[in-house]
Amino acid sequence: MSDLFAKHADRLEAALEACRVRGAWTPFVESPSRRLHPEGAHEAGRAAFEARLGRSFDLDLPGSRGRLGHEISPWTAAPLGIDYPAVDPDALLGAMQAALPAWADTSPRERVGVCLEILDRLAGQVFENAYATMHTAGQGFMMAFAGSGANSLDRGLEGIAYAWRALSDVPEGAVFERSFGKGPVRLEKRYRAVPRGIAAVVTCASYPAWNALPALFANLATGNPVVVKPHPTCILPMAMVVATAREVLVEAGHPADLVTLAADTVEAPVTQALLDHPAIAIVDFTGSQAFGAWIELHCRHKRVYTETSGCNAVVLESVDALEPVLDAIATSFCLFSAQMCTSAQNVFVPPRVRTAHGPVDREDVSAALAARIDALTDDPAHAAALCATVQSPRTVEQVHALALGVDVVRAPVPYSAPGFPHARTLTPLLARAKGTDTVYRREHFGPVGFAIEALDAGRALARACEDAREHGSIASYVYSTDPAFRARAEQAFWRAGASVGFNLVRQSPINFTAAYSDFHVTGLNPAGNACLTDLAFVADRFRIVQSKTEV
Repeated sequence: MSDLFAKHADRLEAALEACRVRGAWTPFVESPSRRLHPEGAHEAGRAAFEARLGRSFDLDLPGSRGRLGHEISPWTAAPLGIDYPAVDPDALLGAMQAALPAWADTSPRERVGVCLEILDRLAGQVFENAYATMHTAGQGFMMAFAGSGANSLDRGLEGIAYAWRALSDVPEGAVFERSFGKGPVRLEKRYRAVPRGIAAVVTCASYPAWNALPALFANLATGNPVVVKPHPTCILPMAMVVATAREVLVEAGHPADLVTLAADTVEAPVTQALLDHPAIAIVDFTGSQAFGAWIELHCRHKRVYTETSGCNAVVLESVDALEPVLDAIATSFCLFSAQMCTSAQNVFVPPRVRTAHGPVDREDVSAALAARIDALTDDPAHAAALCATVQSPRTVEQVHALALGVDVVRAPVPYSAPGFPHARTLTPLLARAKGTDTVYRREHFGPVGFAIEALDAGRALARACEDAREHGSIASYVYSTDPAFRARAEQAFWRAGASVGFNLVRQSPINFTAAYSDFHVTGLNPAGNACLTDLAFVADRFRIVQSKTEV
């Protein structure tokens, strides 16, 4: 294969510059518009996805011992009928350990070039990936194409860029000369960035590629083989990534077993046994806070990178106009049925919210927010584009159970998705809560929002920051026309280790986070211990050893 690093060097350099200036940039096409893609690309991608249905997914993995797979589309309620290799962890990881030494000896330039080629191949599969993600994660087609396509590829490239930056700081060698009393000493020194070992990348069911791609490439570029452990209800998108990575590795003259798949089922999970295996040196996890805490506790001897969950807050202090603010908040509640880690959950409302047209009472704010949710979901076609589906039936059960024990402002109800009569859907539950309640002080996954009574804006801010510090926050939001309050809020959230957005109304939805510009998750509160993407995300995946010779 040709020089892969040189082939993609311009894209890498542009990514490094984008990370430096932190502006808006992407080399990938975010829209599925036929004007922006080769003729027939959309149709070919859909046909490729449909050709996978009802068949075995072809992956020749070491330690295969039968087949498994029970994915069901949240849109059609029909099984995908795809099965995957079930593997023996010892045999799988043994083969990966055998592949490790040669990959560790491969130059960082070659490894990064291979990663860039894998990413480029994945970019050519965005339509197929969109349908695969739609019918496993339950996202709408547009989100699956942009969010799990271009935006996730961006995060993958960002991981490669930071890996290259970290590796580039380690020279191959140096000459050390110094006089020690009786005369000069000359030492020739050699340095080697040594990978830690096999990495397990554990992905979530609702948004798998967003965290998986940066973890995959950060590990692979720094010399660590990767076993991908997908959620058992959302295997296909990750199996496609693994198959592409293995194909490129072989073409480039490297062992396919540097990237493998460990699929399992809900009834017979393998994650804990896999992470407990002594061959696993690195763990990347996206999912529930409870299991993330288990990993952080039980895998302390490994390098662990987590993104879990938090109670993302909105603090309403004052606004120019209330309607666009409530529209932004309602959109956050609705977008992909609030199954995004940046979705708002807790809206802290003082007795009156100041507006340019006079104060609005708290009860009127809650009623208007419910009305905005109704307006966004009344039209089934618009609801389908915005809310998509609920990935898991358990989430629907939990939301309905929660509704029985809270003060409901707006009840959760399904909508009828056009063309998908069996789609699993649910529009948001909106409930009132008092500031002293505990029900809102944890994440309720799925379409759930709380309008929380606050004695005043200052105490609303204090409670939101306390919740972020103690229970985690990935994205918090403040609406205020008062510069002094905004400055106070910024400092308060920063002290809580939480990121915050102010007056986000034109940016719709407020959930959006951009690769190369936003640092996603801080690692400073219980919502996760790592950030996408900074140098810390890659730099400890290898360590530096040296030799020195007197000459």
